[in-house]
Amino acid sequence: MADGTDTKSSNQMWGGRFASGPAAIMEEINASIGFDKKLFAQDIRGSIAHATMLAHQGIISTEDKDKIVHGLNTILSEIQAGNFEFSRSLEDIHMNVESRLAALVGPAAGRLHTARSRNDQVALDFRLWVKEELQKCEQALTGLIAAFLDRAEEHADTVMPGFTHMQTAQPVTFGHHCMAYVEMFGRDRSRVRHAIEHMDESPIGAAALAGTGFPIDRHMTAKALGFREPTRNSIDTVSDRDFAIEFLSIAAIAGMHLSRLAEEIVIWSTPQFGFVRLSDAFSTGSSIMPQKKNPDAAELVRAKTGRINGSLVALLTIMKGLPLAYSKDMQEDKEQVFDAAESLELAIAAMTGMVRDMTINAARMKAAAGSGYSTATDLADWLVREAGLPFRDAHHVTGRAVALAESKSCDLADLSLAELQAIHPDITDKIFSVLTVEASVASRKSFGGTAPSEVRKQIAFWRARN
Repeated sequence: MADGTDTKSSNQMWGGRFASGPAAIMEEINASIGFDKKLFAQDIRGSIAHATMLAHQGIISTEDKDKIVHGLNTILSEIQAGNFEFSRSLEDIHMNVESRLAALVGPAAGRLHTARSRNDQVALDFRLWVKEELQKCEQALTGLIAAFLDRAEEHADTVMPGFTHMQTAQPVTFGHHCMAYVEMFGRDRSRVRHAIEHMDESPIGAAALAGTGFPIDRHMTAKALGFREPTRNSIDTVSDRDFAIEFLSIAAIAGMHLSRLAEEIVIWSTPQFGFVRLSDAFSTGSSIMPQKKNPDAAELVRAKTGRINGSLVALLTIMKGLPLAYSKDMQEDKEQVFDAAESLELAIAAMTGMVRDMTINAARMKAAAGSGYSTATDLADWLVREAGLPFRDAHHVTGRAVALAESKSCDLADLSLAELQAIHPDITDKIFSVLTVEASVASRKSFGGTAPSEVRKQIAFWRARN
């Protein structure tokens, strides 16, 4: 999209200064209609608001405004019906719409560009598009959170191993594990809401970079377009792409969360773990190995994150060396955002489907929860609480008990009382009441802990705000 201080000439929309048209290579690198046609609805919406304001301020006649609005609505219908022919020679969505408007309503179309530039026009179109995409993300994340809340409620008592370093650490519940993702995606949704608030300012009226001498009413157009208020500095307005970078940042963080979840689903669905099973709706088979059932949907979600990250780095790099105000480099902003938005939208939808679809093998989870001496911390805590040992001493005693169990190839609960008392004489038979995985998770009643009672409290909290 070029600088917007141009008028139509016989062979190009650049105006009378340029005597000849561009070389083929210039036309190829300059045209953006191949991707910015996605902004047609926002472009037309902004133009209708602008024309209405111009008429209200007496800058153009009501008759011309009515012609313009009717023509723009006609163009919108043509594009939506697939009957609009986009032209590369007209460079971008703005000039394609303006050229067609001129064909439909005649000289009145030329008045539409009064008191605006393609610089503030594209800033408006793009900002409107990103705002609408953020609103879609908010709804999609709400749906994903709801899916996790349902699974958490269903499995508040289902015991599974908790991991650190991918090694069995302590027993937790699958409901508690699900609620960890509720927290993650809840933060993503908060970032989305904050981003909408940050960008809720209308760029139209900033013109090329200095504002305009026409008596426009920017508050009127801001209100008509659903913005809180107009932007406050015309130079910043046309050179700002923070809203797009913030969208990509949010998408990258959310994508990272989705990828971590996807990785867990891939691991959990292996025969070695067997914690979950995906239906055929989210799996594929092998062309050569008939026994295979591959979690392809999860793997593809994991891969989409790389594309989103790449888009963020690309736009940051595009913007990092640009002087104020507008530079043509900024034409390269949209494809990155469009691609990331599509990837994120698809990844959230796929993950929501998988969370609702997967079958949980509670028995396999419970069996694994007791492996790796996962109740060792419960033994140490008991020694502190019941025997009065300092925690570091209790940690040492517990380590000796684990070493003994390892040498005997048995669990801690399978050691005899005599063997445990040989390690420390203050151990009593009450110790066995804390060495089961059920007792372990039930004891973790601290706020935000894994005890089923605490998990249900957090579910109730999130259901009230979701």
